[in-house]
Amino acid sequence: MTTASSESPTGTPPGVPSIKVVDLFSGAGGFSAGFRAYEPYGPGSSPFESIAAVEYDEAAAATYAANFGQSHVANVDIATWNPAPYRGKADVVMGGPPCQGFSALHRNNPEKPKADDPRNRLWIEYVRVVASIRPKIFVLENVDRFLKSQEFESLKAATAAGEPLADYTLRWKILNAADYGVPQARRRAIVIATRNDVGAPLEHPLPTHSRDADALQPSLDEVDEHEQLRPWLSVGEAVFSRTPKKAPKTDLPTRTNKPLGVSLPGPYKTTELHIGRNPTSLSLARYRAIPPGGNRHDLTGKSATINGIETYLSTESWDNHSTGSGDVMGRLREDRPSVTIRTEFYKPEKGRYLHPKENRPITHYEAALIQGFPLDFKWYGSKVQIARQIGNAVPIGLGQALAKAIHRHLKR
Repeated sequence: MTTASSESPTGTPPGVPSIKVVDLFSGAGGFSAGFRAYEPYGPGSSPFESIAAVEYDEAAAATYAANFGQSHVANVDIATWNPAPYRGKADVVMGGPPCQGFSALHRNNPEKPKADDPRNRLWIEYVRVVASIRPKIFVLENVDRFLKSQEFESLKAATAAGEPLADYTLRWKILNAADYGVPQARRRAIVIATRNDVGAPLEHPLPTHSRDADALQPSLDEVDEHEQLRPWLSVGEAVFSRTPKKAPKTDLPTRTNKPLGVSLPGPYKTTELHIGRNPTSLSLARYRAIPPGGNRHDLTGKSATINGIETYLSTESWDNHSTGSGDVMGRLREDRPSVTIRTEFYKPEKGRYLHPKENRPITHYEAALIQGFPLDFKWYGSKVQIARQIGNAVPIGLGQALAKAIHRHLKR
């Protein structure tokens, strides 16, 4: 770690070490936003300073640049990026290689990974960069199924004697974002590696929240700072209590800029993302027929008059798959965390993405709040591009918990 000056971009007090970070597959910057949200010395005092970010998607890279600075953002394919200038200069490398290849949503057989999916090979580039930079700690985030993949076995093998990461010790665990104050039950595989000369391996942060906080209170020595577990945060309290009363718009404001030399729609603050689709009459009829907490199963056997025609609300496919996912066309439950926010959260036919009470899908604004993004966060891209950035992001609260654990470990 290097000593921060009084003008340090990290905002740490004079003489307090800053922690240099390289953010790979940075996306819109969910991981970086979580690290920035950790403020141990008061508002604006995050000790973490991003010195490099690599992101292939131009809209996501523009969003990152708008929030964390342009000079250190590389909008390139990671396979072409040269990490050599950062060797010995970064304390932490973090990132989540694209995970769609591991997702059960894209796999005919959920027990067998798609070994030939090229996106699964991007973790090799992550390892290449880590081996070059040699940070004190690196963190790899992915879907929970990553821990059952051949790629993860190869990652572990890379820490064997004589291999590129031989002087690192790995710790891996599946964490639920809801256990860290995020209003979303999102399970992610988090691999933490500590360079052996730094000290004992860094362990995963202890939960701060629980589904049943009263029944599961741990002893004082098992809780960070002797804090008692708090109940999971509900979307009603964290998100929908902050939703504008006016109906969502269907389009973003007309605005363009060139943060990285490419003209893109934006920037838009999170508060401008209260937008949604223009649903068909059939979709509206389906929304109205689904009760609080309900889903597609509530449409079975129901019809409605649409434009003077009696129309069946369910579909043959839904009716024939009574044991399939119950989240399709489902309403979020106001008194609990949301389901995982994915990249097409604006399509209720993709999951439990209907508003708890109103007859509409959740908006980009609401999805961003579920992920924990600040109201003044700036976004670039089309509606679809911004939705992809929101759904792919590491929840801010989870990143913040990891930042706290890393900061304390390096201080020791």
